[in-house]
Amino acid sequence: MKILDGTVLILIIIGAINWGLIGFFNFDLVAALFGNMSSISKIIYVLVGIGGLYSISFFAKSQYNHD
Repeated sequence: MKILDGTVLILIIIGAINWGLIGFFNFDLVAALFGNMSSISKIIYVLVGIGGLYSISFFAKSQYNHD
């Protein structure tokens, strides 16, 4: 599970950086690197989205770790 959690964290960071660039500079890094809504871009967006949903479990884990 540690590898999965680390991978999800990296995906969340990528998504956060991309959204920050969109918000500040109107620049979509994923689209610039892989093409606007190309197959690879779509896969990256889907993986980031799934990672975000999975990260909800981090809150549950943190609640159980604090007594």
